[in-house]
Amino acid sequence: MKVDTYKKTSKDFRFPPNLDDYDHAYRVFDWKTAHKELDWFDGKLNAAYNAVDRHLHTWRKNKVALYWEGEAGEQKKFTFEELALASNKIGNILKDFGVERGDRVFIFLPRIPELYFSFLGILKIGATAGTLFSAFQEQALADRLENSGAQVVITNSELKLRIDKIKSKLPELKHIITVDTQDFQKSFEKASEDLHVAHMDPEDYAFMLYTSGTTGKPKGVVHAHRAVIGQYATAKWVLDLRDDDTYWCTADPGWVTGIAYEILGSWTAGVTAVVHAGRFDPKRWYEILEKYKVTVWYTAPTAIRMLMAAGDELVKKHDLTSLRHMCSVGEPLNPEAIKWAIKVFDKPFHDTWWQTETGAISIANYPCMDIKIGSMGKPFPGVVAAIVDEQGKEVETNAEGNIALRPGWPLMMKTIWKRPQKYKSYFEHGWYISGDRGWKDADGYFWFIGRADDVIKTAGERVGPFEVESALVEHPAVVEAGVIGKPDTLRGEIIKAFVVLDAGTKPSEQLKTELMDYVKKHLAGHAYPREIEFIDKLPKTRSGKIMRRILKAKEMGLPVGDTSTLEEY
Repeated sequence: MKVDTYKKTSKDFRFPPNLDDYDHAYRVFDWKTAHKELDWFDGKLNAAYNAVDRHLHTWRKNKVALYWEGEAGEQKKFTFEELALASNKIGNILKDFGVERGDRVFIFLPRIPELYFSFLGILKIGATAGTLFSAFQEQALADRLENSGAQVVITNSELKLRIDKIKSKLPELKHIITVDTQDFQKSFEKASEDLHVAHMDPEDYAFMLYTSGTTGKPKGVVHAHRAVIGQYATAKWVLDLRDDDTYWCTADPGWVTGIAYEILGSWTAGVTAVVHAGRFDPKRWYEILEKYKVTVWYTAPTAIRMLMAAGDELVKKHDLTSLRHMCSVGEPLNPEAIKWAIKVFDKPFHDTWWQTETGAISIANYPCMDIKIGSMGKPFPGVVAAIVDEQGKEVETNAEGNIALRPGWPLMMKTIWKRPQKYKSYFEHGWYISGDRGWKDADGYFWFIGRADDVIKTAGERVGPFEVESALVEHPAVVEAGVIGKPDTLRGEIIKAFVVLDAGTKPSEQLKTELMDYVKKHLAGHAYPREIEFIDKLPKTRSGKIMRRILKAKEMGLPVGDTSTLEEY
């Protein structure tokens, strides 16, 4: 396989990155060093205290922590001290409602400042925070609130109507706090700004998120306060965050990235964050990058592809020279998207791999390393990664297997809520088995193939859907593509592609043939889609992952399963 490499040169560095020698760092790294960079209380810690309150004892006290911009262009900003005091008020309000350590408090809000105050306040008092996408409807809410036994939900008047419809199914839900009412505003004004921050054991629960599998109800992944150790370390070394940065992570806190790198890890690093509460719009996004002089940008490959589809000319209308480092998350980053970024931004996106269960970035492309375009990169120092077979043995170089991590890194999930057997099922033969398939090259770079249940075996050949999708996306008429294996009596499976075309391209049988030939030419003769269906939109999670199981279920006429984490499904 021909691999394009982006060689880092002096033009890529305004100053040396925080991690300037990966190989040395990986050899000598000890998590105890990262521990020492956080604030502790005699062996105890609090993730929210480290994100905000510890800065009040430094010059960062009056530094802007959050620039917030709403859908209609309204703007607010908050210093670290203002964030600390607002979250203290929320913590005291929750105490008045009887919330105690370990209680589950869920946040069902759009990306308004109260979401961030609330998350921090919940952790400060030792309760466990849960985050819910504001697009969730009744069934998705009922599944999560019932399973978690949430005692309190923080929401607004509009979203509360959905909770009211299911409240009878939630016997443990005692209180619904509505942040846009006069009663709440009065309580907030009167609430004390002084709060005793709970000193938590590193293993105590901090937050939980529900993720959907291929079958069954969504599962509650629980993380402990110790997760902030790894979230901070990765924010510093992968995202390369530093004091003078203005940083924009486009993720919603309903997704783990929005917690790890929009709240805990990034604010622990002391950066100024930008939050945009509006919908995706290429013009608006470029305006935000320009207006706030964003220096570090963390976004999803889906968004990058949508920016590509909006055209190069739009980029040229904005001064984006402030950008110095760009990363992607949520799904593998197509090589074409990296090449496009180099062309229009004069710098690449750095892909990162991790999961809700791993808690923070686990394998990444680092500022100090050359990028093998299309690769996941290398394991974070302190994380042992390997490609293993079904018996847990490491496979040979360039051989396919399960992407696995050695348990024990401080970011790893603490449990699956009420499902201990499900939690145990992740661990086999001394490894955390990620469910992703990949391979490792001779230089130690990891490469993603696909989910274990997504890999297509056609005529005896294993084909990763991501490879086919990447090849299709490189065709100028294609914006996005989702690929599945379709049962076939002759070949076992054939490859079927669902393709979203550029707005100016009309679907035709001739174009289908052209795309098939294009993949044959650019990928492999056996790895082309024998069937192509043109569609208007791919089913995706809000983190941007293409939900191939939905495509496959529809193709086979089977139930689509849980769709609560899908974007506008």
